Order: sequence, then structure tokens, then C-alpha cells
Amino acid sequence: MSEQTGAETGVDQDSTRTQEKREKAPGRPSLARRFFISLAAVAAVAAVAVLVCSSLIYQSVTVDDSGRMLESECRVVKAALRGDDTDVMRLTAFDSGDVRVTLVASDGTVIYDNQNSVASMPNHADRPEIAEALADGAGSAERDSETSGYVSIYRAVRLNNGNVLRLAVDRDSAAAAVRHDLLLVCAVVLVIIAVCWAVSRLVADRLVSPILAIDPASPDPTSTYVEVEPLVERIGEQVEELKGADLMRREFTSNVTHELKTPLSSISGAAELIRDGIARSEDVPEFAGRIYDEARHMTELVNDILTLSKLDESERSGDASLLGAAESVDLLRVAKDVASRLTPTAEAAGVKLGVSGQDQVVTGYPRLLDELVYNLCDNAIRYNHEGGWVDVSVSLEDDRPLLVVADSGRGIEPAQQPKVFERFYRGEASRSRETGGTGLGLAIVKHAATLHGADLSLDSEPGRGTTICVRFPRP
Repeated sequence: MSEQTGAETGVDQDSTRTQEKREKAPGRPSLARRFFISLAAVAAVAAVAVLVCSSLIYQSVTVDDSGRMLESECRVVKAALRGDDTDVMRLTAFDSGDVRVTLVASDGTVIYDNQNSVASMPNHADRPEIAEALADGAGSAERDSETSGYVSIYRAVRLNNGNVLRLAVDRDSAAAAVRHDLLLVCAVVLVIIAVCWAVSRLVADRLVSPILAIDPASPDPTSTYVEVEPLVERIGEQVEELKGADLMRREFTSNVTHELKTPLSSISGAAELIRDGIARSEDVPEFAGRIYDEARHMTELVNDILTLSKLDESERSGDASLLGAAESVDLLRVAKDVASRLTPTAEAAGVKLGVSGQDQVVTGYPRLLDELVYNLCDNAIRYNHEGGWVDVSVSLEDDRPLLVVADSGRGIEPAQQPKVFERFYRGEASRSRETGGTGLGLAIVKHAATLHGADLSLDSEPGRGTTICVRFPRP
């Protein structure tokens, strides 16, 4: 009995000495220390980011609320004024609280201000809110003051006699809002550091304890593999998670590249004509307008790409409301708009692009329908030849709206036709490099058609072109 107790005591002493050695070796790597530093750094940064963002959001909401309050006050005060010489007297009697009230003549001269002497105030004709109110009847502006740490919110309305009533109020700026929460941020960070220290020690001990339980004198491989198995499984899970995240990243990058390439090409082409002096001076505004339109469309496409990422989720959940509200859309008008944007691309490729048919209204999502028609036409142009044609027609077939995009292009091999609507399917590598396609165009068409309950059909013959039909449900 005593021998067993002595053995147990010896083991405890060895464990204690091992613990003491770890604690007396500050220069050696410590798992607990690494856990602590990592957890504390990440958690502290996250806490600071959350609190700072919260402060900024609160400040933004405060500015918006103050703006709406001033607009309401403007309407109330305007209703109380008569538009004559008695306005100043009425404003003097008005209980404005912390709101600054200013009356400005139509030429910018300050008539009245409840916080400053009008004699020392400059002409206000160049103030944005005043100029806007004189022109449109109402104006607004916000101006930050770096010295005071406040943002001044202005709302102005034009009175019946031409004068402008301006109300203003000061609120904390974004920097001031963050400074106000600085003490809270510091307190939260300190709490997080303490919690991370305790958690890191606990986690480190639990991770090390199975390893310390292995008998170095007679290690059991079977026992060792069992102990390592959860770690191996977790590593495998993380690898799969990383693969999934990497796939999502590559899909997103491919979508962005594909959807922005054509607008950028159009912008580049128009800009090149202007730069090289090929465009006539009277045509420069037209090309500049085209650049502006494509840039604006490119911005919309960025938002559309984010929206299209929800298509899979919408299909899986059956909840199309994730993409917003559906509305009535004229397919012929969409086709004409798309043809107008793609005309420069078609002309550059030597392809004739035409639209015909009759107005057909479907219920759907305008941007997705635009993407559907755009990608069909874009692919038809890309996989065409100089002197070829692309015809887009809208009609009614069996009481169902029908969109047909036909081309005189290269056509698709029978073996490839079942795959062309698959995501990232690019066909022949040489052909993909030649056309610059990413393999996402027809995949987007498929998802958009499915979302609208439409049927897709493809008829193609190598060397004779391709015809794609999209049949929408009956209205």
C-alpha cells in the first residue's frame, strides 16, 4: 500500500516539476502564450472595430435624424411666416432651442440670425444649401469642423417672397463620436484580454494533456493514433472549408472579370477614338456620353454580381424575395437597350446586331432579365465571325412570351451542347482564349431563366450558327 502511494507521489512530483520547468522558461515557445496573443489580438481588434463601427453608424443615424427634424421644423416655421417685414419679429419670438435660425435675402444678404450679428456675417449666396433652395425651393448640406469636432447640419427652404429660411444644428462628428466611446473601448479590451488569458491557459492545458499522458517508455501507437485522430479529422474539415472558400473566391473573381470586361472594352474603345483624334469634334460629346453610360452600367453590374450570388440560395430555398420585388418588364424594350449598349462591340467585331418583334410584358426582375438578354447577345457576338449577324426577336408563342437570339456564328458541337449552360464550362481552350470568355455567361442565363420560370432550348449546328429560345410563363 505504501509502495503504491509512494509511486503515485513520485508521479505527482514529476508532473509538478515539469509544470515548474515550463513556467521558469520564459524564453521558450509557449502554447498558452501563443493562444493568448492570438486570441487577445483578434478579439481586441474585433471589439475595437465593432465599437468604432457602432459609433460611426450611430453618428450617421444621428445626422439623418437631425436632418429630418430640421426639415420638419422648416415647414413649421415657414407656415408661421408671412413673407413680409414682420418675419424677423416672428423669428425673434420663435423658441428655437439649440437650432440656429437664419433668414437670408434672395441676393445672399443675411437678414436675421439668432446666434450671430448679421453685420459681421458675409454674403451667403455661395452657400450650397442657400443656392439650392433659391434654385429648387429646398436645400440641404452638412459641413464638418475639424477644430470644433462638430458637423453642422443645414436645411433651407425658399419663402414666398424669395427669401430663404435656413435652420442649422450641430452634432458630434464621426471623430468625436469615436472619442466619446474611447473609455468603453479600453474597458472592453481589458476584459477581453483577461478572458483570453484564462481561455488560452485552459485550451493549452487540454491540448497538451493527451500528449503528456503518453508513456514515453512504452508508447502505444494505437493509442497515439486515436488521440491524434480528432486533430486529423479537424484538419481535413478545415481543408475542405478552405477549398470551399477558395472556390467561392474564384467564382466571384470570375464573375467580376466576365461581367466587367465588355463595359471596360467599350469605354476603352471610345476613349481611344477621342485620344487618337479619330472622332470628330462634334462627335466627342457622343463618345463621352457613351463612356459615362458604360461606366454607370459597370457600377450597376458590380451590384448585379452580388445579387446573382444569391441565385443559388434562392433556388435552394425557393424564396425569390431575396432578390427584391418583381415587376412588369417589357422584353422588347430590354432587348433594344441591350442592343444599344452592345452595338459598339458588334461593330468592332464586324457583326450586324438587330432587334425585332412586338412588346411582350413579363413579370420578373429587370436587372436579371437585362443580364439574361445581355449575355445571350454577348456570347452570340463573341462566337461569331466578321460579316456575321445576330438577330434578337420577341414574340408570343402559345400565349407565352418568347425571346429568341439567333446568330450566324461558329455553332456548337453536339457533344458540347448539353454542357454549355454549366457554370464555368468554357468549351475549347483555344476558342475561349480567342473570344475572352469566362464560361459564366450562359450559366447566368440558365439561373436567371430558372428564377423566372422560363424554359431554355438550344438549336445549334457547327458552321451554321446557334439559336437559343427562352419561353416565359403565360402572363
